[in-house]
Amino acid sequence: MSTSEPPDWPHCAQDADPAADPVGCRGIHVPGHTACLAHLADADRDAYLAGLTPGASIDHRGTTFTEPLLTALLDALRAPASGHPHLGDASFDSATFQGNARFVSATFEGDAWFVSATFQGDAWFESATFEGDAWFESSTFEGDAWFGSSTFEGDAWFGSATFQGDAWFESATFQGDAEFESATFQGNARFESSTFQGDAEFGSATFQGDAWFESSTFQGDAEFGSATFQGVVVFGSSTFQGDAEFGSSTFQGGVVFGSSTFQGDVEFGSATFQGDAWFGSTVFEGGAWFGSATFQGNARFESSTFQGNARFESAVFQGNARFGSAVFEGDAEFGSATFQGNARFESSTFQGNARFESSTFVEADEFGPLVCAGRLVLSGARFGGPVTLSGAMRRLECRRTRWSSTAEIRLRYATVDFAHAVFEYPLTIAAEPDPFMLTDGQPLAEDSLPSAYDPGVRVASLRGVDAAHLVLADLDLWECLFTGTVHLDQLRLEGACTFNTAPTGMHWRRWPPVRFTERRVLAEEHHWRASRPGAVQGWVPSTGRAAGPLQLAPVYRALRKAFEDGKHEPGAADFYYGEMEMRRHADDIPRSERGLLTAYWALSGYGLRASRALAWLGTAMLLTIVLLMAFGLAQDDPKQTATGTVPAGGGKVTFEIDKDDPQNPSGNRFTGERFEKALNVTLNSVVFRSSGQDLTTAGTYIEMGSRLTEPVLLGLGVLAIRNRVKR
Repeated sequence: MSTSEPPDWPHCAQDADPAADPVGCRGIHVPGHTACLAHLADADRDAYLAGLTPGASIDHRGTTFTEPLLTALLDALRAPASGHPHLGDASFDSATFQGNARFVSATFEGDAWFVSATFQGDAWFESATFEGDAWFESSTFEGDAWFGSSTFEGDAWFGSATFQGDAWFESATFQGDAEFESATFQGNARFESSTFQGDAEFGSATFQGDAWFESSTFQGDAEFGSATFQGVVVFGSSTFQGDAEFGSSTFQGGVVFGSSTFQGDVEFGSATFQGDAWFGSTVFEGGAWFGSATFQGNARFESSTFQGNARFESAVFQGNARFGSAVFEGDAEFGSATFQGNARFESSTFQGNARFESSTFVEADEFGPLVCAGRLVLSGARFGGPVTLSGAMRRLECRRTRWSSTAEIRLRYATVDFAHAVFEYPLTIAAEPDPFMLTDGQPLAEDSLPSAYDPGVRVASLRGVDAAHLVLADLDLWECLFTGTVHLDQLRLEGACTFNTAPTGMHWRRWPPVRFTERRVLAEEHHWRASRPGAVQGWVPSTGRAAGPLQLAPVYRALRKAFEDGKHEPGAADFYYGEMEMRRHADDIPRSERGLLTAYWALSGYGLRASRALAWLGTAMLLTIVLLMAFGLAQDDPKQTATGTVPAGGGKVTFEIDKDDPQNPSGNRFTGERFEKALNVTLNSVVFRSSGQDLTTAGTYIEMGSRLTEPVLLGLGVLAIRNRVKR
């Protein structure tokens, strides 16, 4: 029902001034008369009022009421028992109340119609009871409007109403829907401790003063979409049992929702908070949507609890964003959010995933320490200033994350993925051995992470990273992917960084059996070897495409240099071994070079396996001894023979001394004496010394071969020992 236009009911023609008002008095005729109550003759008015009884229906649309006239009307409707007015259906549409309108403790047993009414003084409806619907649409309250402790058993309609003074609805009860859409509150709006059992509609309403909803209860849906709050807004300790809609609302002053409870979903999408927004200790039992909201002041969510999903995608925090000790039981979505001030998440707990993809942190200097039982996703995020990120979490994803200043990342329990991350200044990733300490001196609670989890930190990938400014400390690199990392030789490894190892022991997959010596290897070598036909057990396969030797050789070479620069020679030796293995298996080397590398590997493990070189040395010496005993030593020591001619007349005698050629043995060749001689020859050949023994022709060649090969094997063994023990 709308009466913004001149009413179409029979109106009073009294005091009409065509020049000023061509319609005249808009008051509806009193039944049986041709004038409104205001223009009725005194005798007729008295007779009409005397005929009214409590609970009677009245119709005074368009009538102008002075304060005495309204008092007389309500006195005629007072119930003797209570002394309060009782009205049936009451129609006051387009009525004008020139003085104070006192409906205190009145009972409207039917519908109450005040559409387009004008209250030029204060409007008093305190403790009034509206048993039917109450219509105040497009009404104007030029003074204060008092509805404290009123009860609206039906629907209450205040759409497009204008409250030029304060609007008092403290402790009011709206059992039906409360409709305030497009209403204007030029003064303060007081709804403290009000109860909205139906839906509360405040869409597009304008609050020019302060708005107080503290301790109110919204049992139905609360609709504040596109509302404008120019003053302070207080919803502290309120309860929203249905859904709450604040989308596109504008809060020009501060807003307080502290200790409120949202049992349904709450929507603040595209809302603008120009002042500080206080949500401390608020409980969001349903979903909380703040997508595209703008917080120009500080946003405070300390100790809040989000039992459903919390969505802050594309939100803009121009001030500080404080989520200290907040609990996110569902997923927390901050994708594409902008944090221009500090982002405080100290002691926050994320029981689900926390997603900050493509978010921007302009000045954040501290992020954490926090706890995340799921994934903390910072992929595509940007950090503009120095920052320390710390926390205990299952997984940290920083794919294509950009760090424009120095950063320190200290973690527990986490698996870290830094694929294609970009950092222009030194960045440190370190494992924290003990629980983080908070500013109050208490340790960070890690209850959401089961105690069975390993508190160590694992790196999943560094692919595509420029490692020139990267420092890794005390990290598990067993599953880390390195292919595609640039400047890997400048990577700094501090503390106890551990790598994967080769499967040790003898593997009888085919003949000859394969035995791998324990050494540091890359996870990608595991993937490559596991993908080869006939791979032995122990090599871990990859779920994707495995890198080959051509890609792995430079990775091993760069890591070897990084270990050498860090004065960790044993570690460098393992990566040199891996480099040589990848070169031996690569497809881009000539067959001759591969054969040479294979021999180098077989004889001494690329100069790193002392046991292998010494085993070959022992085998060569034993073979030399056996060959010398069989073919190289003469049967007997050759006898020297002196021959000469004595001149007949005396004089100088000339002798020729010769030795018999050593003879091959014809009897038992493997005797203790012959073994001792063969051992002496072999040992001397190892150190390039002549044995001094008379050897057969075959023995001479055997000794020459021994003096060529065995010192080389000895040198390889010594080199391998040195490579394993030097610092």
